[in-house]
Amino acid sequence: MRKTLTLLVALLLTGALAAQQYQFTKVVDNPHTEAKHQGRTGTCWCFATLSLLESELIRMGKEPLDLSVMYTVRGVYKTRYFDNYLRRGKGNLGPGSLSHTATRSVAKYGLMPLSLYPGINYESDVHNHIELQGYINAMAEVPIRMRNFNPQAALMLEAALDIYLGEVPETFVYEGKEHTPLSFVSYLGLNMEDYVEITSYTHHPFYQEVPFEVPDNWEHALYYNVPLDEFMAIADHALTQGYTLAWDGTLTKNFSQKTGLALEPIKEGSDEELDVTQEIRQDMYQTFKSPDDHLMHTTGIVRDQYGVTYYITKNSYGTTGAHDGYIYMSENYFKARGLSYMLHKDAVPKNIRKKLGF
Repeated sequence: MRKTLTLLVALLLTGALAAQQYQFTKVVDNPHTEAKHQGRTGTCWCFATLSLLESELIRMGKEPLDLSVMYTVRGVYKTRYFDNYLRRGKGNLGPGSLSHTATRSVAKYGLMPLSLYPGINYESDVHNHIELQGYINAMAEVPIRMRNFNPQAALMLEAALDIYLGEVPETFVYEGKEHTPLSFVSYLGLNMEDYVEITSYTHHPFYQEVPFEVPDNWEHALYYNVPLDEFMAIADHALTQGYTLAWDGTLTKNFSQKTGLALEPIKEGSDEELDVTQEIRQDMYQTFKSPDDHLMHTTGIVRDQYGVTYYITKNSYGTTGAHDGYIYMSENYFKARGLSYMLHKDAVPKNIRKKLGF
């Protein structure tokens, strides 16, 4: 059903107030769970990707379910802890990662409902990993100095994760059935091999799996590379066919949680948007104007009274702002600042899938 909503938005762009009236017409808004808050953590990648999986479950005809982000994060802490050891302390121990990090953790360690593993085992209403990260950084130095990743090194990490995130039960009951975290994934009908990551850059050939050179790709995963018009066509096709995307990109000064808008002005303070081309996108990437710094979950499309397309995108800053935690991201912002996205491979149009070979 198409719905129309009117919103008066005041945009504060680098000190200049540009007031404009927007009338948004909803094109599609696929089912999703409520926006959550990542707190004082760098785990947006996991919030976005598990939110994608939550929407996938609804698309598959299952009841809405909030998944435990911190259970998945816990598995990643263990993976990167050992990876850092093998890299002689030169690995990525920080909190940043990408969507494939989450799906790989799900494939290896499984999933748990949020209600059974909230991931906060300390006095706080929100997630806060500052202290936990400090202990992990300190502990990680010891096996490197000893040149031996012995069982005690792994147990020390497990103990820290138990203290801060909570102990993991070997089994749990959901809807009257007993599960392990891994059997729960099968019970839900999810297959992590079904999800692919798409990007669009000219320094690699199109229609191939290529390196994605950002610091958070510490696992050196390969991405499918397509021209910008097909990058956008895949996203549009997916959203209009009932699928959603885990969007990876950049937050600029023109991204506002308060107003619920993300715009790409032709210059600061202007209401006119930049017409983003493949060349402009490439330049922003290669001059570090579009760093990889945030992931969110794109669920739908709206258009304003001028016909401009915006993507409904669920952030992980709680239910704040004009759209209760969601951002309306303009098409040009998506083109310029959306470095990549993850989606179900069936959401890719057949003609493009053929070119990509899957």
